Amino acid sequence: MAAQIRAALRDEGAEAGSSFARDVIAGLTARPKRLSPKYFYDEIGAQLFEDITALPEYYLTRCELEILRERAADIARFFPADSALIEFGSGSSKKVRILLAAAPTIAAYVPVDISSEMLIQEAEELRRDHPRLAVLPVVADFTQPFSLPPAAAGMAHTGFFPGSTIGNFEPHEACAFLRHAGRVLGRGAALIIGVDLVKDASILNAAYNDAAGLTAKFNLNLLARINRELDGDFDLASFDHRAFYNRERHRIEMHLVSKKRQKVSVAGRGVEFRAGETIHTENSYKYPLEYFTALARGSGWAPVAAWTDAGANFSIHALAFEDR
Repeated sequence: MAAQIRAALRDEGAEAGSSFARDVIAGLTARPKRLSPKYFYDEIGAQLFEDITALPEYYLTRCELEILRERAADIARFFPADSALIEFGSGSSKKVRILLAAAPTIAAYVPVDISSEMLIQEAEELRRDHPRLAVLPVVADFTQPFSLPPAAAGMAHTGFFPGSTIGNFEPHEACAFLRHAGRVLGRGAALIIGVDLVKDASILNAAYNDAAGLTAKFNLNLLARINRELDGDFDLASFDHRAFYNRERHRIEMHLVSKKRQKVSVAGRGVEFRAGETIHTENSYKYPLEYFTALARGSGWAPVAAWTDAGANFSIHALAFEDR
């Protein structure tokens, strides 16, 4: 059975691979150059990110886990009995395990992720640890339409979107994603979502420029992935990682900076770089609580509850879809 699931998920992932090629060529030929952060998460990138979450500078995961552990019982009331929990961009199962323990009447868990290897591994481990839970992984770009597994489609749904991934979207894109999530989950469904908060720039800059250099490796792995999967010839030593807090726009920006004038080949296409030219790889928006609740309302969701860690660095929100 596990082998059949692996084969099916890899088939579903083939279309994601062709999208990767199209998006990379489009992004590298745009002005300014850009690449989507969703492509960070191949097998190597997903593991690098898990390593980043354990770093002392990276407060986000620690703070979110603190809230989940302390507020698990409060959050669990948003999960109807015999319902399906849909996680957008699942990655590691560390966070969802806290919710599954607090809400044992959840009947199905549907992790949706673009990284098939981690998805398969985490799903198999959850099946062993929760034999009564239907674990139904879906390899997909969770920002695009996808079908829920038939076994979960007829259940009541609750969404889970942790990690402040919502901050990777431009505000108008965040609204579009929230409306998309509402269509997936259905009218009256709840969404539990992690949102990073505005704070001192020194804390933010340290989190994305760690002393161990793991975030730099994570950023540069995007070029290595292009080399591996799209016949690219990027010289990683010719690019630097740059991350900084843009105060005016309340976001961290991550870039890859060309150290020199150079030309690279990707999937048979030549791409030229000027010295100092960047590839914009990620934004991470930081929201005041009231700004995010206003954004949610404008996207068809009613804010129901919000919790923060003791230091008010991070927040988790419970939203209800009104389908206005």
